Amino acid sequence: MSADLQDEQTLLFRDIVIICIHYQLFPSSLSHVRRSDIRRRGMYRKLFCCFCRAPKPPIDEVVSWRQSLKKLQESKTGQLAFREFLRTEYSEENILFWLACEEYKTITTSNEIAIAAKRIYTEFVQVDAPRQINIDCGTRQEITNSMSQPTLSCFDKAQRLIYKLMKKDCYPRFLKSEIYQVLLEPSEAS
Repeated sequence: MSADLQDEQTLLFRDIVIICIHYQLFPSSLSHVRRSDIRRRGMYRKLFCCFCRAPKPPIDEVVSWRQSLKKLQESKTGQLAFREFLRTEYSEENILFWLACEEYKTITTSNEIAIAAKRIYTEFVQVDAPRQINIDCGTRQEITNSMSQPTLSCFDKAQRLIYKLMKKDCYPRFLKSEIYQVLLEPSEAS
């Protein structure tokens, strides 16, 4: 193996290790590297998309996410990037709730509906839920009342509220975020 190739592989490995540390994919004993150190070393932007464990999406796809939140959510990579952004803002529960509701609407049997409704309710809706979403008490009470006989539409109002919150608040900030800006950059291979 040539020295240049070995140096390039060493740098690539170092970049991946640092990014994985940032996203806590490796043991915490390595987490002494700070985000500012990553930026200073010029490595932060190089392989940022490793958070989604997928190749960097084509730039035209990334640009299309500017059209609307709906367009962003139609892309699996877009969902992952937006989720990562929400995680940095401590509001990941919004996208997780929205996705859970989308999946919930596809259920066909009443037994599965009851089980999934209970899971969504306990994870996102009930007071002091582990990932409690920010909805008004009236909507929360309506959902609570519907848990004895859940329907496929019992989370619709809350899902609309969360979507509106993401669209008006989180989505515009995502478009200005470093996560999105890095994905807009041409890859070094191009």
